[in-house]
Amino acid sequence: MGTAMRLILASGSFYRLELLLDAGYEVIAIPAGIDEPPLSTFANLDTGLQSLAEQKARAVCDRGVTGVIFAADTVGYVHGEVFGKPRDRDDALRMLRAISGTTHEVRTGWCLLRTQDGFVRTGVETTRITMREWTSTEFEQYLAGGEWQGKCGAYGLQLPHDSFVTHIAGSVSNVIGVPLERLREVLAEIES
Repeated sequence: MGTAMRLILASGSFYRLELLLDAGYEVIAIPAGIDEPPLSTFANLDTGLQSLAEQKARAVCDRGVTGVIFAADTVGYVHGEVFGKPRDRDDALRMLRAISGTTHEVRTGWCLLRTQDGFVRTGVETTRITMREWTSTEFEQYLAGGEWQGKCGAYGLQLPHDSFVTHIAGSVSNVIGVPLERLREVLAEIES
């Protein structure tokens, strides 16, 4: 990438913004501000995540913003249950107990929308994370530190070395909310 591509991030997520800036993109963050339906209402999780990401991108586009808009929605998927952001500390503990000692998935539905011609591409990236068992003390310390707040599945991946994660299969950046590898591929397609 010769010059940094300017992206409009349809999100208020500090982590997504930081990830894109660190990857060398020029980014303007404009939260979509839409009411998100409960994840349990999606008949198909992947289709629902893509649809939600596209709704976010279109909501920003509808404000008259021009350029390339990127939107995403990330969830955890554990034993057939979808985990978004925890409602409170008890919900966070429930989620953390569910992911402790498992291999689970993080799925990000994404949308790239180019306003000049209406080009839209959507997709879902899945990353599998294997986590060791947590101790009772570790649950309490993690919850007390507040790291669970605003995090999908109540857990924020610590890079470069996470003391709870033993294996990651797939995009690491996807776990944070932006599948950078896929984003680069699609941007390269639309730039050519």
